[in-house]
Amino acid sequence: MIRSAVPRAAALLGALLAGLLLVLTGCATSGAGNGSSQGSPGATATAAAGSPGATKAPAWAQGMPVVTVAQLPSQARDTLRIIDAGGPFPYRQDGTVFGNRERLLPRQPRGHYHEYTVPTPGSPDRGARRIVTGESHETYYTDDHYRTFKAVLR
Repeated sequence: MIRSAVPRAAALLGALLAGLLLVLTGCATSGAGNGSSQGSPGATATAAAGSPGATKAPAWAQGMPVVTVAQLPSQARDTLRIIDAGGPFPYRQDGTVFGNRERLLPRQPRGHYHEYTVPTPGSPDRGARRIVTGESHETYYTDDHYRTFKAVLR
């Protein structure tokens, strides 16, 4: 129990410190320095809710770019509706375990995260867009095949 709590606490502390650094350097209000030019300008979840430009977000989204469901592409909104309905899913890979090998999402035990395809119009295959969900109802979106993620505020 203690062994698994230490990495989680370290990850949370790192996210909190990153958010604080953004606030202190003024990057949270300008949108600079969040590692992503995607999503709404300046929308980064920070630990200092209430500071100018901060987006109120749950703990799992702290320190990362955020997007609301309304800001997602229509295909991603459709995928979320299918996930919420429990399927049926258009791709056989939908619902499979997402391993978080990139370690861009908060560290969790294997099996915590599952991935779903967000269709890309005109793409000859599944494309690069995905929704990743967690057992704690957290939701993430990537449009570049796991190079970057945005927390989806639902």
